[in-house]
Amino acid sequence: MNTLVPLLIATAFIGLISALAIWIVSRLGLGLEVSGSGSALTAGIVIAFVAGIITLLLGLAGFMDGGGLIGGIVHLFVAAIALLIGGRLLPGLRVAGFTGALLAAVAIGALYWIGGLLLAKII
Repeated sequence: MNTLVPLLIATAFIGLISALAIWIVSRLGLGLEVSGSGSALTAGIVIAFVAGIITLLLGLAGFMDGGGLIGGIVHLFVAAIALLIGGRLLPGLRVAGFTGALLAAVAIGALYWIGGLLLAKII
């Protein structure tokens, strides 16, 4: 219970950031469409949860090194798979195949990177 609450808070926070990124990427037409802001919020939270589970399972299996180029590539593929799973589970989210999911994952990753740079300048 001691680690469950921070994990849920982190998942919700990442889900909110993901929702914003998903909404922006859907407006750019990069292989991902959402039907509205509610769908983007639901998709962000579900995808953050699915990506967290996939990353946890890969870490337990010894496939995640946590960083570097290989870690970044693995995270991109995990994000693309999470987008594909979210596209099948959520009625307001449409993903244009694995290529569309991978392109959307790259765009979302770029938005996270830019957001991190901007946040670092502010803080």
